[in-house]
Amino acid sequence: MSSAQYLRTPSLDGSDVAAKRAEISAYFNETWQRYDSLFETLSDDKAYYHKSIPLRHPLIFYFGHTATFFINKLILAGLVDKRINPRFESMFAIGVDEMSWDDLNDAHYDWPSVQQVKEYRQQVNAAINDIIDNAPLTLPINWQNPWWIILMGIEHEQIHIETSSVLIRQQNIAWVQKHPSWAAFTDTADAPTNDLVEIPAGEISIGKDYDDQYYGWDNEYGVHEAKVSAFQASRYLVSNQEFFNFMQDGGYSDSEYWTEEGLEWLDFTKVTHPTFWIKSDHGWQLRLMTEIIMMPWDWPAEVNYHEAKAFSNWLAMKTGEPIRLPTEDEWYRMHNFSGLTELESGKQANANLHVDHAASSCPINTFAHGELYDVVGNVWQWTETAIYPFDNFKVHPFYDDFTMPTFDGRHNLFKGGSWISAGNESRNSARYAFRKHFFQHAGFRYVKAEPLEEQAESNYETDKMLSEYAEFHYGDRYFDVDNFPKALAEIAIEAMGDQKMGRALDIGCAVGRSSFELAKQFNHVTGIDFSARLINLGVQFQKHGVIRYSIADEGELALYRERRLEEFANQEIADKVEFLQGDACNLKSTYTDYDLVLAANLIDRLYKPSLFLSTIHERINANGILMITSPYTWLEEHTNKEDWVGGLKVDGENVSTLDGLKVVLGEHFELVKGPISVSFVIRETTRKFQHTLSEATLWRRKA
Repeated sequence: MSSAQYLRTPSLDGSDVAAKRAEISAYFNETWQRYDSLFETLSDDKAYYHKSIPLRHPLIFYFGHTATFFINKLILAGLVDKRINPRFESMFAIGVDEMSWDDLNDAHYDWPSVQQVKEYRQQVNAAINDIIDNAPLTLPINWQNPWWIILMGIEHEQIHIETSSVLIRQQNIAWVQKHPSWAAFTDTADAPTNDLVEIPAGEISIGKDYDDQYYGWDNEYGVHEAKVSAFQASRYLVSNQEFFNFMQDGGYSDSEYWTEEGLEWLDFTKVTHPTFWIKSDHGWQLRLMTEIIMMPWDWPAEVNYHEAKAFSNWLAMKTGEPIRLPTEDEWYRMHNFSGLTELESGKQANANLHVDHAASSCPINTFAHGELYDVVGNVWQWTETAIYPFDNFKVHPFYDDFTMPTFDGRHNLFKGGSWISAGNESRNSARYAFRKHFFQHAGFRYVKAEPLEEQAESNYETDKMLSEYAEFHYGDRYFDVDNFPKALAEIAIEAMGDQKMGRALDIGCAVGRSSFELAKQFNHVTGIDFSARLINLGVQFQKHGVIRYSIADEGELALYRERRLEEFANQEIADKVEFLQGDACNLKSTYTDYDLVLAANLIDRLYKPSLFLSTIHERINANGILMITSPYTWLEEHTNKEDWVGGLKVDGENVSTLDGLKVVLGEHFELVKGPISVSFVIRETTRKFQHTLSEATLWRRKA
């Protein structure tokens, strides 16, 4: 094994520019050569064009993809000003992310020949080496440095070395050949008996600083701290033998072990054993990347999340113990407990990692990490944690869809890396996630631990209406116009003067900013809106302390926003708010005894505003305040013209909405302030905004 194969991802700092060029050059070329050698395991060109699995492109796509990724990103960074092959750089650019298990892609592509792609890769390789040798370089390399994209391209290719190796493993064995650079382990024996190791309680603090000296993907940055209760972890990864016990006990046929989604996958695929297992006349065999071997029972079982989860549920039922998969936080406790450090460049890993030893899994009792084995390496380890952004997460502008599509609650993290995981993948900070039905070189260990609490939703809201409301309530300030919901709450509170501020009703509260602002002074705030979708965003903010959403940039491009509750109110204030769905024209009788009612931009969107206006006095205490705001944009799609409060002619005379309000409210209210104009700005895209004036009037309930 040459020392070049022990190269690790280079540091981003230093003072010697020439030495850094050489270091990055070595890392780039070693990674490039490894990728080329991986595809040398394909013995027939059919292997390039026949899909290994229906859910992904054929291997010819991945052979060209990493090179086109370099060029497309380097053009964005300004390090390349001319395309090498525009057709390839379009054809091989997108379509990488795995699909749902029942979402087959039958699209046809006019793929180039293998030789054409090889020649293209040679051209790209020469272009990148020229950049590394000659482009201006300043240290350290950070997110704003164009050289970040060079590191991004290398680490991106490291990822595809692994994902392509899985597709080769799933390809027709007749089209695959052994290769000296990809020789598998041969060691095997009886599987050791698994037992549990005590992992004491402790705290974890993870997340990279934005000036960290090593490259990372965007999901690694930010801050996450947690206290982890004591638990027990299986000493070994689950072996093929241990998983076979589950199979023999009806694991694939007994529905009680499977989640609802797992059962749907099971019913669709009709599988009865792990995907890499082969039942033959000679007994069980195992498909490796380039060969089929007799089953090594002491190697780790390689399964998807659904299978790992079903095994854990089976073991829990068999033992009566709270057995489950670990969380990401618990994996970090195991990592800390084992005293592991990062891999050193030029030194062989004490783990089946980085292809430092061989090109396959190995017996689960080969690499000890303290009392545990294979805390890192051998196979990835599924966790119960759906990938989520850390606090202070930011999207890298040159690769904004690397992680964002996975923040959907359907991509679970796996940790520790596999035998082929290299570069960033092998670092302790690495965070990779896959759909639960997908296969990598992944297995699992189990823990005996407390039941899991409900996890906060981490997906980014992409619905246009909800995103615009979120930005309107909690987003940036535009054109020096004050935040509208906050401004209304401040006007209302000022109007209360020295009056009691016990209970407030925010009717038409949308996503809740005014409700939280009112709660800073009122003892209780009821936020009501007709739309449950809008209410839910406020509830999410209140419950989990964070909302995430995307907003339109231009065309199909989007920007991503994260807002945290502490920016607007503390939890004690937020807990004074109660969000409920309701109809302003037909409010429940229980909504009474309010000292303030705020109806913001509501009346011209009601189907019968008179029902609201003529009964709202019943909800307000004597001397309480009713605040109504509206731009008076009456539209028949919302309100029949005969039900408009104003903005029309009656008997040939103009009747304004304020005139109408005075008539409807006059019996029970007196106008104490207004009309006053309050501006608001609604952002539609980066370059398109609506600037509107809303008229506010404040009315005191007569005693």
